[in-house]
Amino acid sequence: MASFTLHGIPVSQGIAIGRAHLLAAAALDVKHYLIADEQVEAEVERLRSAIAAVHQELLVIRSDLPKDAPPELGAFIDVHGLILSDPMLAEVPLNIIRHRYYNAEWALVTQIDELSAQFDEIEDPYLRERKADIQQVGERVLKVLTGTAITLPAAGTADGVPASIVVVAHDISPADMLQFRDGAFAGFVTDLGGQNSHTAIVARSLDIPAAVGMNDASTLIKQDDMLIIDGDAGVVIVDPSPLVLAQYRARQERMLRDRKKLGRLKKTPAITQDGTEIKLLANIELPADSAAALEAGANGVGLFRSEFLFLGRAGHLEKFPSEDEQFESYRQAVVAMKGRPVTIRTLDVGADKPLDEDEQTSLNPALGLRAIRYCLSEPQMFLTQLRAILRASAFGPIKLLVPMMAHAFEIDQTLALIGQAKEQLRQRKQKFDEQILVGAMIEIPAAALALPIFIKRLDFLSIGTNDLIQYTLAIDRVDHEVAHLYNPLHPAILYLLSSVISMGRKAGIPVSVCGEMAGDVKWTRLLLGMGLLEFSMHPAQLLSVKQEILNSDLTLLEPQVKKVLRATEASAIAAAMEQLQTLTSEVEVKLTARRR
Repeated sequence: MASFTLHGIPVSQGIAIGRAHLLAAAALDVKHYLIADEQVEAEVERLRSAIAAVHQELLVIRSDLPKDAPPELGAFIDVHGLILSDPMLAEVPLNIIRHRYYNAEWALVTQIDELSAQFDEIEDPYLRERKADIQQVGERVLKVLTGTAITLPAAGTADGVPASIVVVAHDISPADMLQFRDGAFAGFVTDLGGQNSHTAIVARSLDIPAAVGMNDASTLIKQDDMLIIDGDAGVVIVDPSPLVLAQYRARQERMLRDRKKLGRLKKTPAITQDGTEIKLLANIELPADSAAALEAGANGVGLFRSEFLFLGRAGHLEKFPSEDEQFESYRQAVVAMKGRPVTIRTLDVGADKPLDEDEQTSLNPALGLRAIRYCLSEPQMFLTQLRAILRASAFGPIKLLVPMMAHAFEIDQTLALIGQAKEQLRQRKQKFDEQILVGAMIEIPAAALALPIFIKRLDFLSIGTNDLIQYTLAIDRVDHEVAHLYNPLHPAILYLLSSVISMGRKAGIPVSVCGEMAGDVKWTRLLLGMGLLEFSMHPAQLLSVKQEILNSDLTLLEPQVKKVLRATEASAIAAAMEQLQTLTSEVEVKLTARRR
């Protein structure tokens, strides 16, 4: 068979080499038929029994988690348990059986499709990916109904080298990934998924090479095909030639050696060659992620997304979590960080996610009632969250981060509500940090261009590069037709980033970057040269960025970054960036000479 290459989305770095093992999706071949009236209750009971069996499965998986399992796995399994218990999945399909006389599998798939369609309308990429959780839970129930199960074969050998297994599937749930943690499992390839899918998050945590969003990979790849996953590029090579295979095996060995060296940097302070100390912070999704942040040597949490508390509820936000429930989650994260600061972002959802099926979504959800706009329109919900965050601040340092602000009145209203929440806690005689720091995410071009109104009112700023680039260039980076236009090196992006960092430093207000640019080593020197002193990223990216910082000299970077900023043509920017990456300090030259 001739070799060919598939391109997808890189979500976890590294190289995996192994034989393909295809997982069939139960939903693809589900039977559709109508049942007789006297069969209804038996069919209802069949579905109930399958749901109960999956509940038990998840409980066993949760209790049998290995001690070295990343914290994300336990949390995601809990989320799947919540979805399974929600009436939208546990009750509505039973009503479909009773009223439409569908068989159990058809009823379940019908409801999953309905819920999935609601999630497709969501603009926010993190929230849109939660559709996969509902589909994965449904898939698990379908496997019980159809009597299918996931099994992996024993690894064989290829050309005298032990052959690992590369799982190829339409999609894989985090719970199923537990079966793939033995030595034979090398990586996975999926048709679905994106940067923010739970499967991608777990892949990064397990440090497993992966490529997702491959579209037709599960149909183009055949059982036992030899595969190479280039996790850095999101590329899968099918049936590579012996020469290509040898090249990738050599590259894989080099990467393994480099990773071992990186592990020695955990306790090394992130200080540049010229003596500038840089703060490296972690982005986390769940309280349990704090363990991974500490393990990576993070100075604190630069972004704790609070959305997880409002999700796992079958897509309905009317069941807002209580103040106590939120407080306990925030408290857990703060206590786990052992005195290091935790930056909690307030709820970042909105009208792109309707509260009930009859409510119409915005014509353009990305520009609609989102984030702080939504929170200000629901002051009681917002006050509940603010009180919970404030209460948690009594247990350790918390910084309160507000997303998507653009106007002075939005800042003023937010600060007034924070003041109101504080007064409510004083009346209750509940402790909190009176001096809690409040900051804004700079992710709308208007905010970057009108920065003085933010500097005047707030304590810190955090640049969300993902949305700032998306809004500035007017493109949706998850839309395959325009994703190629998503360019961090566009002159407008470079100008906005450098001006926000520069103005913040001149005003003495801390500025961090918490978007994907912060965790990608190809942008580290650019951001350092702009004057950035705080980076926030996924814990798995922290040591690679630290290594780049340790090898950088700001006295060399800053003049070269000015050349990048002065350039306007793409070719000139690329050339200046190439020179930036090859800059070598005198210290590095001496160290290299010594090694030789």
